[in-house]
Amino acid sequence: MAASPNRRPGRGSETSLYAAAKHHLEQLGLEPKGEICGCDIVALRAGDPTFLVVTEMKLGFSLELVLQAVDRVAIADEVWLAVRTSRSGRDRDRRVRKLCRMLGFGLMGISPGDGRVEILAEPGPYRPRPDTRRRSRLVEEHRRRLGDPAEGGLTRAPIMTAYRQRALACATVLRDGAQPVKALRCVAEDAASILLRNVYGWFERERRGVYRLTASGAAALSRWGARP
Repeated sequence: MAASPNRRPGRGSETSLYAAAKHHLEQLGLEPKGEICGCDIVALRAGDPTFLVVTEMKLGFSLELVLQAVDRVAIADEVWLAVRTSRSGRDRDRRVRKLCRMLGFGLMGISPGDGRVEILAEPGPYRPRPDTRRRSRLVEEHRRRLGDPAEGGLTRAPIMTAYRQRALACATVLRDGAQPVKALRCVAEDAASILLRNVYGWFERERRGVYRLTASGAAALSRWGARP
């Protein structure tokens, strides 16, 4: 974290961030200057005029700021974003920091009170650590779904997952009366688990190893339709 400059930023405009951002870049051994060819700050490394750093400033993190930074990538060796820090704004969102790292942008937050600079993301190439568990869940869900039962972009409605498809298949077998678990394994290999967990409240045990459909289960069949 860099030290605060003597000049304190105000609150009204992006220029209120300039002194603190400039001071931070100077601490990195750069020579920053403001408003050059449409860029908020352009800095060159002392003694190395070929290393160019562009910084764009906004009072809050926004798509427009990211788009400006993306446009600067072709002309700069490093790109920094500077925003005013807040208690609950986008600058505190871990996804924002992750986005900046993935794009290779540096992100600095500047306190509106004393101009203190907080480095929220360092500039440079970034490759997230593979999340094999989540990846496996995606692959497995895709593999187990029958057809393509849910339109992309669906909101505020239950999604026809592979699990729901198998539960409906079990309900279809039970619609004409109670059946033993083994009679359902032909439509769902994990039928025993589905009936026991009873996630949707569609099943109830009549006796050991034998289940029947509840009223909720019958209503689900009416809504979703029987499954083979």
